[in-house]
Amino acid sequence: MCPRLLLLLALCSAGPAAAAFTLSLRGSWRIRSGNGSLELPGKVPGCVHSALFQRRLIQDPYYRFNDLKYRWIALDNWTYSKKFETPFDISKWQQVNLVFEGIDTVANVLLNNVSVGKTDNMFRRYSFDITHVIKAVNFIELHFQSAVLYARNRSEAHTCYEVPPKCPPPVQKGECHVNFIRKEQCSFSWDWGPSFPTQGIWKDVRIEAYNICHLDYFTFSPVYDNNIQEWNLEIDSSFHVVSSKPVFGQAIVVIPELQTQRTYSIELKHGKRIVKLFVKINKNITVRTWWPHGHGNQTGYNMTVLFKLDGGLSFERSAKVYFRTVELIEEPIEKSPGLSFYFKINGLPIFLKGSNWIPADSFQDQVTPVLLRLLLRSVVDANMNTLRVWGGGIYEQDEFYELCDELGIMVWQDFMFACALYPTDGDFLNSVRAEVTYQIRRLKSHPSIITWSGNNENEAALMMNWYNVQPSDLPTYINDYVTLYVKNIRKIVLAVSSGEDWSYESKFSLHRQHHENGNFEMLQQAARHFRLPQSADPLRTFKDTLYLTQVMQAQCVKTETEFYRRSRSEIVDGKGQTMGALYWQLNDIWQAPSWSSLEYGGKWKMLHYFARNFFAPLLPVGFEDEDVFFIYGVSDLHSDCTVMLTVRVHTWSSLKPVCSETTKLFVMKAGESALLYKKPVPELLNCTKCTRQSCVVTFYLSTGSQLLSPTNYHFLSSLKEAKGLQKANITAIISQQGDAFAFALETSAVAPFVWLDVGGIPGRFSDNGFLMTEKTRTVLFYPWKPTSKRKLEQSFHVTSLTSIY
Repeated sequence: MCPRLLLLLALCSAGPAAAAFTLSLRGSWRIRSGNGSLELPGKVPGCVHSALFQRRLIQDPYYRFNDLKYRWIALDNWTYSKKFETPFDISKWQQVNLVFEGIDTVANVLLNNVSVGKTDNMFRRYSFDITHVIKAVNFIELHFQSAVLYARNRSEAHTCYEVPPKCPPPVQKGECHVNFIRKEQCSFSWDWGPSFPTQGIWKDVRIEAYNICHLDYFTFSPVYDNNIQEWNLEIDSSFHVVSSKPVFGQAIVVIPELQTQRTYSIELKHGKRIVKLFVKINKNITVRTWWPHGHGNQTGYNMTVLFKLDGGLSFERSAKVYFRTVELIEEPIEKSPGLSFYFKINGLPIFLKGSNWIPADSFQDQVTPVLLRLLLRSVVDANMNTLRVWGGGIYEQDEFYELCDELGIMVWQDFMFACALYPTDGDFLNSVRAEVTYQIRRLKSHPSIITWSGNNENEAALMMNWYNVQPSDLPTYINDYVTLYVKNIRKIVLAVSSGEDWSYESKFSLHRQHHENGNFEMLQQAARHFRLPQSADPLRTFKDTLYLTQVMQAQCVKTETEFYRRSRSEIVDGKGQTMGALYWQLNDIWQAPSWSSLEYGGKWKMLHYFARNFFAPLLPVGFEDEDVFFIYGVSDLHSDCTVMLTVRVHTWSSLKPVCSETTKLFVMKAGESALLYKKPVPELLNCTKCTRQSCVVTFYLSTGSQLLSPTNYHFLSSLKEAKGLQKANITAIISQQGDAFAFALETSAVAPFVWLDVGGIPGRFSDNGFLMTEKTRTVLFYPWKPTSKRKLEQSFHVTSLTSIY
């Protein structure tokens, strides 16, 4: 459709009462200088500089020293204005909005001499209610304030302390206090570019009129379910409902190539309402994933979403859906104090090859789709697969990200903060929050965006003291940094992006927790014996917390069940001869926190592996009473067996046991429990310089040459008090053995609760969640579906207790 066409009929409807109109205000406007001495036509989208050049009132701004010669343009306060007629009967519309996709930057918006809104952020959409202001014939004005003068005024008003830097170095010939305005930071100059602080309506502007309700935005995120190896699609649609009565209808999602069609009943109540749809992709169809350039195809699927509502009102959206997974891998590295830092796309480690993207022009109206395609085509032609959208420029236009999706270019997306400290007053933070929320919603559906980054070099500037901050003032600036990026931006990223749910206290986690205070109780229980995860990365904290709650659950049920098993043959204080132990619960009805030992879909949790051991037919059980350590033998066998008990004491700091003793052969009676070993704890530890905090006890039953029971263990103190535990670097060499796969493990240190995981590959290990006290150990993996060594190697991840701290 021609961009000059003023009247755009919006989504079809049954009749005029339910219709929606969109009136584009793109095209020709009038522009005048602050004192009225200069007036000229100008195009929207556009800016003052471009309008002046198009009318030949200035030379090419890039010519010779014109960046200095035309500095006066940015110091003036310009006005944009336009007369237009309303091509519909105003009285028949319940809601009329004036929508700006982008205003650069500080402006007072007037319609028919009435102020309808103000703007102060180049990076967000503005929507102003003009229902009671619009007329048949209208006059709209935007009174801009010089971005340079606005930034100076905001800086001067921030009297409690300075927020450096004040100005760029003189060699840049730029303007000052850019960190006080939410505008393209390099427009005030940079060490590679000029100072052209533009003013203007730099993106689309339109009027929207509607009755009943309106679809404000529509976004989606593909989600891969590792447990059952299936793709799903999460769709968020935001409606503004002006009807006083609820609006009922259906949402119909169709992806023809994937033979997927789903229909949902919806109800929209008055106000702002978000409809969340969870679409299960047809599992009988192979989903072809999106790959970075050089690693595969950029397959996408056409999707339509149709909302059919009361009164014949309908909204339809079409989009290209791409399926891919992305993981940032940060793991300990052998012989290095640091962690790994690399990305996996669809489970495959990818070397990022590319460069950094800055704005393609000082004047964004000059950046056309043709230019973008030329530049991005050059990226892949040079064998690159990644671009970082640098944080001193802009969040790029939609065409940029669409081309990156099409060409397989991964995008490292900065938020627009660069080489500066920033204020954290209420007005500034409110503006940033609106900006970040809008941009994530706008861009989250693009597979090309693999990560969001907080800023460009601001932490380095702070901690390396680029601005000569006094040591006494450093805590103030650190607090501002945390407030802006951690407490605000990061929080919004986790809430609005597809990882909205990846938090122990997220709305979704709490929604799925149906036991009153259940999440709190799990943490409270874990905190009795373990230090809780405290990573600065909330996603890692979430994953580590899930691991720790599984450890706690498994330990609790193990302790209780082993008590019941050793009580089968004795009476203590009138209680005993226990002949059963059925823990709650085996399985799950959906994906949620519960008491189960099997995840929804059948994957074994740590408790299920523990159960395989604590329900073993022959088992030694250890416990303490009044500083005395006891070991009982428990047998469910049908015949007696001759065994010996081995007891070992290990320090947390060594892979070699410091003490070991083995009993003589004895007969373990069938179907009984019996005391096998008794020793005061001080005597047990007397063989070496052990303390309760520095040592652990292991024990097992054997014939001498053949192990007959699981190797059990007894902690002499809570592990949060353990001394000598070291971070364990655990590696695995995988080989196929018939229908199973052997994982030959090697550890650098004693490792409690070693958890082996192969993502969504269905199957189980021969053991898991175990205490690794020896340097090597081999564990088998039994796949439930055909797989390969390569897939297992790509999916394999190991966690132990020390790796979460």
